[in-house]
Amino acid sequence: MLCFSVLLLALSAHARVIAHDWFVAPDGSDHAEGTLDAPLATLMKAQDKASSGDTVYIRGGVYHLSATDIATSDGIYTVVNDIVKDRISYVAYGEEVPVFDFSAVRPFQRRVTAFQVRCKGCIFRGFQVVHVQITIAHRHTQSEAFRVQGGSGNLFERLSIHDGMGIGWYLVSGGHNTVRNVDAYHNYGLDEESNGNIDGFGAHPRSALDQGNSIEGSRAWFNTDDGFDLINAQASVTITHCWAFYNGYDSDFTPLGDGNGFKAGGYGANGGPYPHPVPRHVVMFSLAVGNRVNGFYANHHVGGQTWINNTAIGNRGANFNMLSVLDDNRTNVPGYGHIMKNNVGYAGRVEVSSLGSAEENDVSFNYFTLPMTIERADFVSLDPRELMAPRQRDGDLPDIRFAHLARGSEAIDAGRDVGEAFHGKAPDLGAFESHWP
Repeated sequence: MLCFSVLLLALSAHARVIAHDWFVAPDGSDHAEGTLDAPLATLMKAQDKASSGDTVYIRGGVYHLSATDIATSDGIYTVVNDIVKDRISYVAYGEEVPVFDFSAVRPFQRRVTAFQVRCKGCIFRGFQVVHVQITIAHRHTQSEAFRVQGGSGNLFERLSIHDGMGIGWYLVSGGHNTVRNVDAYHNYGLDEESNGNIDGFGAHPRSALDQGNSIEGSRAWFNTDDGFDLINAQASVTITHCWAFYNGYDSDFTPLGDGNGFKAGGYGANGGPYPHPVPRHVVMFSLAVGNRVNGFYANHHVGGQTWINNTAIGNRGANFNMLSVLDDNRTNVPGYGHIMKNNVGYAGRVEVSSLGSAEENDVSFNYFTLPMTIERADFVSLDPRELMAPRQRDGDLPDIRFAHLARGSEAIDAGRDVGEAFHGKAPDLGAFESHWP
């Protein structure tokens, strides 16, 4: 009898952890069963039915969201998809391409959040979010495609967020979220006020406990404000193998917002409070090209940040602007406390600005501290069309020649070993390691 009871308990426990698959399609119905043959219509209904460990498969096609799809509203925000259940995967089905179109979600005088993420351990993969709207005119306001509001341990992967009026991916609280192989492009404001608030990616954790957030292998271009923005972050954020280009412009190169490629930190330089200890953000193996202002920008940070193996080309301000403030968070001073290794730049209006002395920073093994001159001939290609090439089939960044070092460049093997893999006698300078014999 005892053995039989143990067997029943084991079978019962196994039954509870069996994962289920649910299906959503543009021609589905929320009164359907949610199977492949009888799919649901909305992610919110799929969330209602799903449990921890389940997968919601999203069929290809266009999902036209409207006011009837709004999940919740308050005095500031209208949220369409409010994702609150933990450990559910929302992924494209096979090779199909789902597109969520928010053109018709236009609530009066409220910000729009297409996906509010308050869950833990969820996966969002393989779909597009387009035409998120701003309806508040003449205000420094914003909307967001993804807003992480307390969500932790989530993965955002192979998403494309474009041609809308919202920030692509935006975090205000939660830790250990990973953004991987996501594109945010052609996002803009409603007018001159909101144009200055639409970044490709924004990570602004409000608590020192919100550690471990990272953005990897992602691209931001033609967003009217910055590509990647970490202002007012209370915890450190890591950005690796990301590209930011042509931010601060629309696609006709009309100047609109700030236009930094990577704005890493800062607390307003207004005398206000800031966290103690001050977070040190890390930006590595990343590429900034042709942004309206700076390629890599410390943004009045209190102290320094870590910049490893980055490439900056043709940014309209400085390729590297390391501006800091004193601990009064008010007095601007040349950057101090920065760790900069293996960086390379070319053809910026200014190459390096607002960087303090070598005694105040660790800046050895960069193109501006080594005895070298970087020229056009140091690169295999500088054709910017490559930057917008389609991603590889597995979602990785496109295999390009742009900004790769040419055979014989002095920047090859000129870096310092920082614990990352490299080819040759020593690391190359810049975001791309060469493999010349």
